[in-house]
Amino acid sequence: ESGQTQEVVEAQLAGSLAGVEPTRAQQIVLAYEPLWAIGTGRTASAESAQEAHQAIRDHLRRRFGAHADDLRIQYGGSVRPENASDLMAQPDIDGALVGGASLDPAGFASIVRAAAKR
Repeated sequence: ESGQTQEVVEAQLAGSLAGVEPTRAQQIVLAYEPLWAIGTGRTASAESAQEAHQAIRDHLRRRFGAHADDLRIQYGGSVRPENASDLMAQPDIDGALVGGASLDPAGFASIVRAAAKR
């Protein structure tokens, strides 16, 4: 919310991926959730989530080169049936890290269907 997404993402990725060899990139799955969304039930807009995921993908390309496209980036942050399709339609969002919505079988099935269309 403070406009520091790029800086925070860059710092977190630099630290957490420091020892990873580029040839191992395809073994990594990253999950991104805005700090302000954790535990709040709030979700980023699909456009905002895409911007963050694109920044992550750009960082990965600088770090891992062509191997970055093999790495999956999932969105977390109150993924629900109402927003799953919009989130999954974004080019750099490869899946969802689903929390509480997974407790409702019908709702979770809707999220899975949205992801399957990807």
